Amino acid sequence: MYTQRTTDTRENKENIITPLFETVAYPGSQTKFITDKATGELLLEEVKDSGPAYAVGLTVKSGTKPAELSEETMYTTGSLLKVMMVQPADKGYMVSAKSIQRVKAVSVQNKEGVFYAEYETVPDIRDIDEELQESIRKDIKKTIHEISDRFQSSEQFVRPIEKMDSVDQIIGYVMPFIPIELKDKQDLMETVSVRERYLTFLFVLTKQKENINIQIELAKKVAEKVNKSHREAMLREQLKLIQEELNENDDPISGEGGYRERIENSAMPEDVKKKALGELKKLETGGDHNPESHVIRNYLDLLIDLPWVVEEKKSIDIEEARDVLESNHNGLEKVKERIIQHLAVMKLKSEKQGSIILFTGPPGTGKTSLGKSIADSLGREYVRASLGGVRDEAEIRGHRRTYVGSMPGRIIQGIRKAGTKNPVFILDEIDKLSASYSGDPASALLEVLDPEQNSSFSDHYLEVPYDLSEVLFIATANSLSTIPGPLLDRMEIIEISGYTRNEKLDIAKDHILPAILEDHGLDEDKLRVEDDALNMIIEKYTREAGVRGLKKQLARTARFVSEKIVSGKAQTPFVVKTDMLKEVLGKELIRQDEARKDNVPGVVTGLAWTPVGGDILFIEGTFMPGKGNLTLTGQLGDVMKESAQISRSLVRSRLATIASSFDFAANDIHIHVPSGATPKDGPSAGITLFTALASLIIDRPVDPKLAMTGEVTLSGAVLPVGGIKEKVLAAHRAGIRKVLLPEENKKDLEDVPEEVRNELEFIPVETIEEVLKEALDIDLPRPMVSFAGSNCASAHHL
Repeated sequence: MYTQRTTDTRENKENIITPLFETVAYPGSQTKFITDKATGELLLEEVKDSGPAYAVGLTVKSGTKPAELSEETMYTTGSLLKVMMVQPADKGYMVSAKSIQRVKAVSVQNKEGVFYAEYETVPDIRDIDEELQESIRKDIKKTIHEISDRFQSSEQFVRPIEKMDSVDQIIGYVMPFIPIELKDKQDLMETVSVRERYLTFLFVLTKQKENINIQIELAKKVAEKVNKSHREAMLREQLKLIQEELNENDDPISGEGGYRERIENSAMPEDVKKKALGELKKLETGGDHNPESHVIRNYLDLLIDLPWVVEEKKSIDIEEARDVLESNHNGLEKVKERIIQHLAVMKLKSEKQGSIILFTGPPGTGKTSLGKSIADSLGREYVRASLGGVRDEAEIRGHRRTYVGSMPGRIIQGIRKAGTKNPVFILDEIDKLSASYSGDPASALLEVLDPEQNSSFSDHYLEVPYDLSEVLFIATANSLSTIPGPLLDRMEIIEISGYTRNEKLDIAKDHILPAILEDHGLDEDKLRVEDDALNMIIEKYTREAGVRGLKKQLARTARFVSEKIVSGKAQTPFVVKTDMLKEVLGKELIRQDEARKDNVPGVVTGLAWTPVGGDILFIEGTFMPGKGNLTLTGQLGDVMKESAQISRSLVRSRLATIASSFDFAANDIHIHVPSGATPKDGPSAGITLFTALASLIIDRPVDPKLAMTGEVTLSGAVLPVGGIKEKVLAAHRAGIRKVLLPEENKKDLEDVPEEVRNELEFIPVETIEEVLKEALDIDLPRPMVSFAGSNCASAHHL
């Protein structure tokens, strides 16, 4: 705070400022506050020498600490204070002062820790007549009396107000006790309109009165409810004692339809039944007023609702299961065959669950719906639990009943919901589990998915073992990289790589389009989509391994047609043709890379795997005068960068005689992979990088209709890679005619649809000499190195 250095109160004089923390000094009011030591000593000196001292009291903004005081942390409008008394106090001085008038600080300075200011007075705007002023004053006093009547011993506080003739005096007296924000109190201080200030103060009082009335009313209702609950508890306890004296045990808890009868009639094992009866005894002795009664009731309800024995099982009909899978899913022949094999093993083992199935593949490929089809083919209940984003171990194992809001884990909840002990249980998005301070849910799943352990699964809430060995667990995942090894080891992986264009067309015609028509109130007599249009939607408006995007585009088409039909702008049947897609779906969304017509030396087509299927990529190389540096661009990962370095070393060592005119030490080589915004990594571009460098060095182009994939080693061996089916499909889609692939990947061509295999030529290679022969027609003699160990290395990379 700032105080005046002299008794002179004229404007534009330098005055000490006294900061006011959490208080506002209204004109005409008395105030007390603590000031810092330096300011207090100056005020004390002036009071001793010349009587009252003067200071400018400025309110400090909320949240400001004394050490943070500055011109910006204080409001500029405050009061001129007449300091009457200064006394030493803890950490400063206690100041008693009277607020004389409203002032505004024009300038502020900090001199050795004491603030000084020049000020000017801020007079009131007298925009109120005497009659209205008197009316407001009476309303203010009346409201204050109504508030004080709600509190005992408030007469001493209200009595001085009766003698006050000025509303400003009342404001200065009452405002420090009103619980509103400091900013609102300062706003009232800065209001120069007398009419507005008085009405605002009256509104504040009225609002406080309403708040107090509401709080008192709520407190009264709560007290009545507590008294009623206490009375009921006392009566219930007395009734219980009377029943015990009369030997009457007709308590609904243990009588007909109660817990005891339900427990005795349940099929739960004896040890579980003993546990349930023990909890029931706690409930009976504690009474309903027992705070744990609702927890015990929920626990008993769970024990009674859980299925403890397997009902009569339907025999597995393999042919029926095959028919269900064929009718519900197009394509995926190997996946469906693997499911049939699994069901056949279950039939031979009397349905005892063996290995756990894990469907892995890109989104929209039908992983979850396959699980539903398996449940339908077996005639079992279907339960699904989504594990995406689960970070708490208790989501799997449940919470202990000592915690508020505890509940069983998702496994036990799913079994309870199914109502049977042998449902088909889908664990969706198992790859999206994550660990946190609350534990690792993936580790909790180890017991669930281990056939050797899940016969006695332990849930923290259940507290008794539960047999999960009859449950057919099916997990789904988009990627295996995020699944911990011990958990992955307990599951049998079935990969769903995606659909070909023809498979997507069949799925759209047989499944998606009929469902879309039904959802939009249409039928084949109102909307038809030609096959050519469907093919164009698949190729130009979706880019995915699955069919989820295709479903969205067909839904957009149905909405477009629905609007046309309802508004009378189209006649039925509305036939969607290829040339109408731009109007229906807008411009094409997908740019498909296609094989180029011509290649310049240094450009080679490679094959890549992506989460949404395969794709082709172009590896481009060029050189310029330099110092033998190698530059790599296109967001390449570490493995791909290493492949480029290996390729350069191979080119320098193997093509030294052929490319003798090229000086590696005097030229820089730059390799770029387009689509630079997309990260790329993996070893499968090894032979592509090598061929691009060889093409660049000997100045010979590569056939643009030729694509390749394979890992290369420093000894010149070509090792196998993954994702062959997706890569071959991408090559076929892009117009490639010949594909180079590692010799050991020949067996993976069995997964490629026959229609695609018949239209492509596949050249298996084992060494870079074979790659150069096929790509650049170079006969390069093999070095005197044995590749006998390549098979072992290949198996390791696979």
